[in-house]
Amino acid sequence: MKFYNREKELEVLKKADGLKSQKSIMTMLIGRRRVGKTTLALQNYSNEKVLYFFVSKKNEQLLCEEFCNEIVDKLEVKIFGKLTKFEELFEYILELGKTKSFTLIIDEFQEFFRINESIYSSMQKLWDLNKDKTNIHLITCGSVYSLMKKIYEDNKEPLFGRCDFKIDLKPLKVSVLKEILKDYNSYSNENLLDFYLLTGGVAKYIELFILNSSFDLKSMIDTIIDPNSMFLEEGKNRLIEEFGKEYGTYFSILALISDSKTSRSEIESILEKNISGHLSRLENDYNIIKSIKPINAKPNSKVQKYEIVDNFLAFWFRFIFKYQSLIEAENFDRLKEIIYRDISTFKGKFLEKLFVELLKEKQTFTTIGSYWERNNQNEIDIVAIDNIDKKLLICEVKLNEKRLSYNDLVLKSQKLVQEYKGHEIEYKLLSVKDI
Repeated sequence: MKFYNREKELEVLKKADGLKSQKSIMTMLIGRRRVGKTTLALQNYSNEKVLYFFVSKKNEQLLCEEFCNEIVDKLEVKIFGKLTKFEELFEYILELGKTKSFTLIIDEFQEFFRINESIYSSMQKLWDLNKDKTNIHLITCGSVYSLMKKIYEDNKEPLFGRCDFKIDLKPLKVSVLKEILKDYNSYSNENLLDFYLLTGGVAKYIELFILNSSFDLKSMIDTIIDPNSMFLEEGKNRLIEEFGKEYGTYFSILALISDSKTSRSEIESILEKNISGHLSRLENDYNIIKSIKPINAKPNSKVQKYEIVDNFLAFWFRFIFKYQSLIEAENFDRLKEIIYRDISTFKGKFLEKLFVELLKEKQTFTTIGSYWERNNQNEIDIVAIDNIDKKLLICEVKLNEKRLSYNDLVLKSQKLVQEYKGHEIEYKLLSVKDI
């Protein structure tokens, strides 16, 4: 798979790489799992040597042994004696940085919390003492948002304020997904919607579908629902470790959100427990869900819904987690039947999300969101506001264009329009053909 659309991020890395000739530079690279952080960090933006350390779940001594082998191999130096503590190893690396210029990538940087939390204090002390007389670009990659933010953004933590650049790597945009499908002679509006639905722009999923030549709904579902598919365990692999002992409650919440139970009251009535803390952590610590309020809601408004940020995770909870018994019984054909039966209902929300992404890419609106009144009355799928040129775009989105009604949309938006007097109003009816 060729490297797509990371020009801005590569520019940041090139700039940091150039600055290391003056002093050592630290870059924090965060993003959800599978989004392509490691691939980006290893791109050819530097003419100098690159060390790559992966912080796996091993004890400190074994990790240091691996890291020493990488140093010897890449920098062609000899290490005398054994370095069994990361503090000693990092001090040695900084000593090398006084005479050599290179990049050091530390992947899954947050894992040091589990191995030896004091490593961060040791690094801070050594970095502060040596950064002005060394020439290293240190890139720390992490996929657990809560821990990476704690490391760099909590003023009580030793590495607070130490990074010079921050890259928050997002999934690939809809326009890039369109480019990929065209590159593989598989573009159609329907295929773009399905490709967006099942990848959400996450690089690893795209790579797997390309590997299997899966670009339409049927072939993608065949790839996902296969006895040897990595997709079947993806939700568990990505989330159980982050959630810890309470993963059962978190999984239940996510399963309900994926099944259109999107308000706190709905979820609590089913689970029969207070979940305000869980929702807060899912949104603010784990970055897995986000709260959505009507576009003109006041900041303290309690009228809100929740959605799963990652498209594939939403699909996983809706169809794979929900029907885990079919997978355990190896009844894959039955599971596919259920997916094909229910996917249209599920797809509608993602068609809205796709149009929102396309509007964002145009960069002509100051605010984009949705609208509804109390008790979910007068729901409007997309509202886009340009407060500079005083324009208001109101959209209804349906998979089946025959269900679109201009008059209904105008009636539903009467109260909303009153709040934007002086704005030029435009109504749009959108379906798959309008992508």
